[in-house]
Amino acid sequence: MIASLTKGLSRGGLIAALAMGTIALSSAQAGAVSAGVRANCAGDYMSYCSQHPVGSKGVRSCMRRNGHRLSKRCVNALVRAGEVSKREVRRRSARR
Repeated sequence: MIASLTKGLSRGGLIAALAMGTIALSSAQAGAVSAGVRANCAGDYMSYCSQHPVGSKGVRSCMRRNGHRLSKRCVNALVRAGEVSKREVRRRSARR
């Protein structure tokens, strides 16, 4: 069954699908990460903060440290979820 599901996926696509599944499962357990943040920040999480459990204080700290590297869509999702304020984003952007 798994072979038929993965037949059309490239290796990179399969890795991305597995990573998203892992994030979704971890998020369900953590219960603190919105679907919008999961969907829009998965790539940023994998690039900068995957050493921390999803929804943990460590990942939040890591995302803040890497805020200047995060994609615009991730930052917007974090603002919508209340993880960071628009004011904080503007303040940090002004420093750059």
